[in-house]
Amino acid sequence: MRKASHKSGAVKGKQLPKCPTGIKGFDEITEGGLPKNRVTLLCGGTGTGKTLLGIDFLINGAVNFNEPGVFMSFEETDDELYNDVASLNLDLRRLVSQKKILLDHVVLERRDIQEKGEFNLEGLFIRLELAIEAIGAKRVVVDSIESLFAGVTDAGILRLEIKRLFRWFKEKKVTAVITGELREGSYTRHGLEEYISDCIILLDNRVNAQISVRRIRVIKYRGSNHGTNEYPFVIDKDGLSVIPITSAGLDQAGTNKRVSTGIPSLNKMFQGGGYTRGSTVLASGTAGTGKTSLAVAFAIERCKRGERCLFLCYEESSGQLIQNMSSIGFQLEPLVKKGLLKIVSTRPSFFGLEMHLLDLHKTLEDFKPKAVVIDPLTSLIGQGSQLEIQSMLTRMIDALKSRGVTGFFTSLVSSNAQNDSGGEIGVSSLIDTWIVVRELEQDEGRRRIRGLYIVKSRGMGHSSDVHKLVLSDDGMKLAPMDTDATAGPIYGSNGGKDISARQKKRSKQGPVI
Repeated sequence: MRKASHKSGAVKGKQLPKCPTGIKGFDEITEGGLPKNRVTLLCGGTGTGKTLLGIDFLINGAVNFNEPGVFMSFEETDDELYNDVASLNLDLRRLVSQKKILLDHVVLERRDIQEKGEFNLEGLFIRLELAIEAIGAKRVVVDSIESLFAGVTDAGILRLEIKRLFRWFKEKKVTAVITGELREGSYTRHGLEEYISDCIILLDNRVNAQISVRRIRVIKYRGSNHGTNEYPFVIDKDGLSVIPITSAGLDQAGTNKRVSTGIPSLNKMFQGGGYTRGSTVLASGTAGTGKTSLAVAFAIERCKRGERCLFLCYEESSGQLIQNMSSIGFQLEPLVKKGLLKIVSTRPSFFGLEMHLLDLHKTLEDFKPKAVVIDPLTSLIGQGSQLEIQSMLTRMIDALKSRGVTGFFTSLVSSNAQNDSGGEIGVSSLIDTWIVVRELEQDEGRRRIRGLYIVKSRGMGHSSDVHKLVLSDDGMKLAPMDTDATAGPIYGSNGGKDISARQKKRSKQGPVI
């Protein structure tokens, strides 16, 4: 019988000390950060973000954890480093002036290598020790190890000197990050550092179908558990951000509270009188069937209740959306001016999937909405493979649910689709309420109308009838369907429950708000 449980490769109570990086998402996949007072090898090709990650690590340490840091560069001067981060919200120059970060540019000359080919690190150790003591540094970044040992050709001496360098950092009790250049078949040019390092982080930058995606992976982490997958990361004005799929989960609590759809006649089709708060709603249909209008009706209702709503629009500008919705009596501009409604319009092709997800995370933190509308989800198709899109949508939905935010998504169905439920783009299992809107014909094909029905709504009874969706100057409403309306068979409606005789049985449901 086992008497002790194990976690992170150590007996409980003796967990490996960690040094938090402060980089969003990265500390989650490493379960706390880099190994404290040990050496981490940061390797990758050109343009993968090695130097920036090192600077980000030092800045976060100085600002958030009161740990000063030293950046020793063999390739870039202080001014070049300042220029590198000038476009980012990383005030490196101010931290240097406050003696929270010390920059040390080392120029190696040919004479630094003795004539006999012996390499001497004593000068480097003295310089590092002076820098560490000058500001009381707890973190050190060396960029890069190839430049430091460029003139050493003897593999035996190289291995001994690398081990000596790593041991020196441990003796000084500083958390060190050393960057290295990726080589085919090896994580560094020399191929020796990876065996001595306590932790290896691999950065990669790939281009697939003209879309560039940066990825990060923990190759090795002695004494600690860690995420083993590749995780996309982005570099924006705030530095690096990693959004692993493990950052969200299925731990949100259930609720019987309801939120109004914004359309009284649509509320009646749900036994609870509306959508479940914190759930996800999908409205799918062909072009011109009223999907965006349904989303706007929901957004306006939330704003009328004093709740903030975020509207992500991938096909219209905010001005177009405001103008178009005014034609059916939906006035969005006053809500925008009050700060209750925030409309963000962008083309999906402008950024990668991870940048869209990162922007959503940041907006959720800053704006703190109670409802989010994404119109339409299908615009993201083509920005990655099917697996990448589904992964991104899963994390997006989890991000909303983990915060108790009600999500309303629209999805465009191709006019050539064989059924009305063809616009779910692989996320139907994650959707709590699914509404389909479609075109119908009336008066023997002389009149076009819109029909609406509910495919599913988890946790509540709902009508399975098809209703006429009417858009007018006064807004939207649902009306009973005329008997002569035709559009072929109704697909996907067999999961509903007719509640026409159960409208009064709502005592067990939460209030509609």
